[in-house]
Amino acid sequence: MDLNHGMLFAKPAKIWAGDYTDCAEAGIVVLTAGVSQQPGETRFDLLKRNAALFQEIVPKLVQCAPQAIFIIVTNPVDVLTYLTWKLSGLPASRVIGSGTILDTARVRYLLSQHFSVEPRSVHAFVVGEHGDSQVVVWSLANIAGIRLDDYGRLNGGPLQAEVKNQIAESTRTAAYEVIRRKGATFYAIAAGVVRIVEAIARNENSVLTVSSLVQGAYGFSEVSLSLPSVVNSQGVAKMLELPLVEEEQAALQRSAQTIRLAIDSLTVEQG
Repeated sequence: MDLNHGMLFAKPAKIWAGDYTDCAEAGIVVLTAGVSQQPGETRFDLLKRNAALFQEIVPKLVQCAPQAIFIIVTNPVDVLTYLTWKLSGLPASRVIGSGTILDTARVRYLLSQHFSVEPRSVHAFVVGEHGDSQVVVWSLANIAGIRLDDYGRLNGGPLQAEVKNQIAESTRTAAYEVIRRKGATFYAIAAGVVRIVEAIARNENSVLTVSSLVQGAYGFSEVSLSLPSVVNSQGVAKMLELPLVEEEQAALQRSAQTIRLAIDSLTVEQG
């Protein structure tokens, strides 16, 4: 009712509470179902509870919407993206996690504040886990095609190591701080999911840091994590392999291992 009452101020849409059968013939299904992350909890603390929920709902959704692209938002999003792929039997390209799309937006915002430019002028990626092991790709970050160190040197001073560390830490812990202050994150992640949906619906071929199954790239085998990926009407059309420096490559390997261990623990639980 609350959403429908605001329809006057938005574009026409149809909003209702339904059941699995209402997903029939859907082109995109967004999964946000799950328990909330409480203050002091990590995303992995939610794993067993939300995995059990996904085991119940994913097969029903696939039965009703077998041609849909699935977008996973529930945390821990990388593990649940992998679990959805396993439970659904869908091609990996059609199972997409929101991944580090929000972390990437956060680091770009923080860099924009530091350099006094707007976020869309900053180009930087956060890859790996949407969580504590995420990796900021500093080596490729730039403003107007100018690497950050050069941009800082030419425009008021270099980006000091302590500032980089502070920005990376603020990006990593942002969700914990928002949860502490207001109980949950809502608006930024919703905007990020809308961006993914638009890229699919409009067949944009947009490069977004979404989570999907990685097989072979970077030496990984069957793990879902975020890398810049081309997203269009087919889902993840292509996952880009970045020319990372050695330190970033090692950090990404550690992030993948963190996710893989969580997947393996879940597999043991499923027995």
